[in-house]
Order: sequence, then C-alpha cells, then structure tokens
Amino acid sequence: MKFIDEARIEVMAGNGGSGSASMRREKFIEFGGPDGGDGGRGGSVYAVADRNINTLIDYRFSKMHQAKNGEPGRGADCYGKAGDDIELRVPVGTIIDDIDTGERIADLTTHGEKLCLAEGGAGGWGNIHFKSSTNRAPRQKTSGTMGVRRKIKLELKVLADIGLLGMPNAGKSTFITAVSNARPKIADYPFTTLHPNLGVVRVGPEKSFVVADIPGLIEGAAEGAGLGHRFLRHLQRTRLLLHLVDLAPFDEAVDVAKEAKAIVNELKKYDEGLYNKPRWLVLNKVDVIPEDERVKRAKTFIKKYKWQGPVFEISALTGEGCQQLCFAIQTYLEAQNTLRDEAEEHAADVRFTDVEAIQKEQ
Repeated sequence: MKFIDEARIEVMAGNGGSGSASMRREKFIEFGGPDGGDGGRGGSVYAVADRNINTLIDYRFSKMHQAKNGEPGRGADCYGKAGDDIELRVPVGTIIDDIDTGERIADLTTHGEKLCLAEGGAGGWGNIHFKSSTNRAPRQKTSGTMGVRRKIKLELKVLADIGLLGMPNAGKSTFITAVSNARPKIADYPFTTLHPNLGVVRVGPEKSFVVADIPGLIEGAAEGAGLGHRFLRHLQRTRLLLHLVDLAPFDEAVDVAKEAKAIVNELKKYDEGLYNKPRWLVLNKVDVIPEDERVKRAKTFIKKYKWQGPVFEISALTGEGCQQLCFAIQTYLEAQNTLRDEAEEHAADVRFTDVEAIQKEQ
C-alpha cells in the first residue's frame, strides 16, 4: 500500500428537513387541529482515529464526503427521519486543520478518539409548535438549517517512541529489521527507504517500544535536496532520536563527521524543538572495521564531531550491540515515564492544595 501522509478533502453535513404545516382531517372529527411534525436533523461528519490504518491513501482521490439530509416532517404528528452520520476513519496521529481559517480542529492521538468535523443542520418545526389558545389553526412552519461545510487538511504524524535519523545508507532500515518485526526494503544504494516505517521492539514480557524509520537526509534537505525534509514531521512526536552514522562508508574520502553535522543542521532549520530533542549517537557497521581499528576510529569521529552524549557501537547486519542498545532505550523510556507520573502527581497535589486554600478563605 502506498504511504500517503497528507490529504485535502471537503466535508459536508446534511441539511435539516423542513417542518410540516398539516391539519388533521378525519371523518367525524371536527376541528382536528394542527398535526405537522418536525423535520429530521441532517447527518454529521465525524473523524475517528483507528490504529489499524497507517496511511491517508483513502482520501487521496476521494475528495468529497457528504452526509445525508434529514427528511421533511409529515402530517399525523410524523417527524422526519434524521440523516445518517458518516465516519471518516483516519490513522492515529492525524492532525486536522481548517483550510479556510487555519484553525486546528483536532489532533487524534488515541485509538477510538472521535470528533465532529461538520455538524448536521437542525430540523425545522412543524405547525404543532405554533398552536395556541388564540391561534388554533396555525399555518406556520420553519425550514431546516443548513449543514456545516468545510474544507479540511489531514496531516499524519506517526506516533513512535524512538526516531531513526541519518544519512542515506546509514543502515537505519537494517537496524529496524534487526530489532523489530518491521520489514522495510533494504538495498546497497541510497534512498532505498521512500516512506516512514514503524516497528515494535520487544525487550521482555509486556515491555516494548515503537521505532520510526524515515528516509535518509542529506545536506540541503531544507531547500529540497534529496527527498527534502517532508518526512521530518514524523519525528516530532518521538521521545528520543537515534542518530545512526555509517562508520565505514564505501567512499573512504567521505568526511563522516561533516555529514553528521549537516544532518543536525537540517534538524535545526526544520524545527528548533526537534533539534533540542534528546539524541543518542549510534555508530553502525562496526563489523566491517577490523577490531584493532574500531576504538581508534570511533574516538577520532567523536572528537571531530564534538559529541558529548551517549554513544553506542553496533552492527545492524550481524546484530552486534543491538540488544544492549534496546535495553538502554527501554530503561530510558521507563525513567521518563516515572518522571512524567511524578510530575502529574505533583501538579494534582498543587491543584488540590489550591482548592483547600480557597475553601478556607471562604
């Protein structure tokens, strides 16, 4: 299935049905009075987050989504049938914006989360609502209101704990294949990965995390070089970035440290928040380097790159060092979860204390 992470569509809710201006007419019943029912409401359009969907391809060519109108009211106190609602199922992590106003409508980050995109029109009143002691045969009725019509933009940002970052052919797809159940395309040429891939890494019973692999970046991506930076949005929701570096490139004349700095500069150009996100350095393809040269080459690179954070040496092809890296990631994520829970508990205690203080003052 082709990966589509952007779509522009138009949603139209149904119009409300008109009320009825009817009079009761039956044999032997004199002065039957008004019996016109209300019109039915128009159908609404909803967006529903579904974890079983991972692309917006359903909305690439289907641009118009319209709910049904409500039926008009009828005599004998018959109310019109409401129009059927429609649900647009989108991947978890979809952001919905109003194109005309630029308003952020929703950010669907939970499976089953549901939001009304366009509300159906209300049904009109029948003449039974206008009956009074002075108006016993009302002819008034009202028309149903129009349903909401909107042009919206759907943008998918995948939800993952870990994001992989690096130059083309740095071994990101090989790494995600080695540690997870994902099976992206792997080849010995650059730009093999053309769309994001997600993989679930299991490190123990009920312990797992999600890794996102995006197409490789090159210098000048912010200006459109290579595949550009259009896929960097998929790293914005991650909690930790792994910067994979090919420590044994095919061309020995390549300055690996310069390329690594270029990747970081592209991050900064794209989004300051993404640039400031926690990042670990992962030196890949150490299996190609003789054992007596590994330490020297790694130290030379780290010194030239001026890196002071965590460093891991792995071989995604043979699996060397991958398990230790996954255990370290799991430990980091659990620590972050603990800190988040403590912060939430502290915030709740502060709110409770504030309420108590207000009650004492009163």
